[in-house]
Amino acid sequence: MSYIIAKIILKIWGWKIKGSIPHDIKKCVIIEAPHTSNCDFIIGRFAFFLLKLNVKFLIKKEIFIFPLGYIIKAFGGIPVDRKKNTNIINYISGLFNQHDSLYIVITPEGTRKRNPKWKKGFYYIAQRANLPIALGFIDYAKKEGGIGKIIKPSGDFEKDFKIIQEFYKDKTAKHPEKFNLTK
Repeated sequence: MSYIIAKIILKIWGWKIKGSIPHDIKKCVIIEAPHTSNCDFIIGRFAFFLLKLNVKFLIKKEIFIFPLGYIIKAFGGIPVDRKKNTNIINYISGLFNQHDSLYIVITPEGTRKRNPKWKKGFYYIAQRANLPIALGFIDYAKKEGGIGKIIKPSGDFEKDFKIIQEFYKDKTAKHPEKFNLTK
């Protein structure tokens, strides 16, 4: 049902969803960028329904208030307390060990506001859990979203981040002035 609703809504809105995660990849970290608007979540969630990916996603704990919190959890939300050091890298890495199939979406910008640096937690989670990173995207200029490249962390963040930057450099955010691609 979610697939049909997502397909209809994205078609009405004029969005195309491209790419996917290969069927042999049962676990991975998906980064989603650019993230400059609440609309990114809605379009991204519909895209994952259309791609038939049962994803979990990290989202600030402040959103988990009644009744919205129940809806967000039902859609795969995992609350994150951004003000405390909660050892989220170990927690999420551990979740991967508990599941045969798991896709976790992380917005490395960490906020819809312009952020001078991307957070590196997505990389460390993937590295610790020995998983690939799928480069999810939303491009408002082309009205396209989906999954692009899949990279395996090499352990050299600088080298891998150059690949990530190259992929996202031509993606247009809803609010381009808020999108920053620095490490």
